[in-house]
Amino acid sequence: MRIAVTGSIATDHLMSYPGRFTDQLVADRLEQVSLSFLVDELEVRRGGIAANITFGLGQLGVGSALVGAVGRDFDEYRAWLERHGVDTNSVHVSGTKHTARFLCTTDTDHNQIASFYAGAMSEAREIELKPVADRLGGLDVVVISANDPDAMLRHTQECRDRGYRFLADPGQQLARMEGDDIRKLVEGAEYLFTNEYEHGLLLQSTGWTHTEVLERVGIWVTSLGPKGVQVESKSDPTIEVVPPKENQKGDPTGVGDALRAGFLAGLTHDFGLERSLQLGCTLATVSLETDGPQEYEVERDSFVARIAEAYGDAAAAEVQPKLR
Repeated sequence: MRIAVTGSIATDHLMSYPGRFTDQLVADRLEQVSLSFLVDELEVRRGGIAANITFGLGQLGVGSALVGAVGRDFDEYRAWLERHGVDTNSVHVSGTKHTARFLCTTDTDHNQIASFYAGAMSEAREIELKPVADRLGGLDVVVISANDPDAMLRHTQECRDRGYRFLADPGQQLARMEGDDIRKLVEGAEYLFTNEYEHGLLLQSTGWTHTEVLERVGIWVTSLGPKGVQVESKSDPTIEVVPPKENQKGDPTGVGDALRAGFLAGLTHDFGLERSLQLGCTLATVSLETDGPQEYEVERDSFVARIAEAYGDAAAAEVQPKLR
């Protein structure tokens, strides 16, 4: 299956401050804040929703095309993704801006000071999907994940105009986009992904009822955190899939992206809806056990064993031959 994943490509710069921010604040001088913190740790993690999804697909042996915008500083990240089975030939490289990055400093009380530099991501609106389809010999599904809002609208409309099946995954952009634009992102999606909070926010922002959303999309998948996922459609009974029990808890960043990657991999192998989501939930659990959205690795035998334990031997027997 030919998959194009559009969305953000970014790096996370995570710093630790060995003290408390509040010790540096003077109550009657907050109108003129100029603070400098000497941090003692810096961790740089690869991230961005589209990059995380394509990485997860690669872990399951499924190739996909990453579609997004980056800066000239992307070379090392590009090499990493390509080593993990990601096609980066449709990534747009800005001539003037850096790759998007999230910067966050955390103190000993777990307070955070954070900022996000969108950078080259704003140029994603310049990307057309047709050249991607021409290069790959067609597109079977396009993922529209959180990105520059104008890019999301352009890619969704192009999918409708050209007849590309698409998965709508607006994510955190639901909080900043107007209802009319959100309606344009959702209308006609074969699959709609939200988490539980986004589920309610989408209804509030669009003004649609739950039934009206289901009349406009094929399948609505809502992730429920540790409770798994809920799958709804206009005509079929609701399906609920519970994830395997995690062995340990790491950083939850990127867990939802792993869920989507596993789901797409299942569709690639014609597993059917429930089995595809079982694969997605298992990959999400593996991701949850590590710190960082691209730091996990799928070990074939243990992965299949987890599927067998959670979903039965028949599920494991179906999945095992398809893993690399």
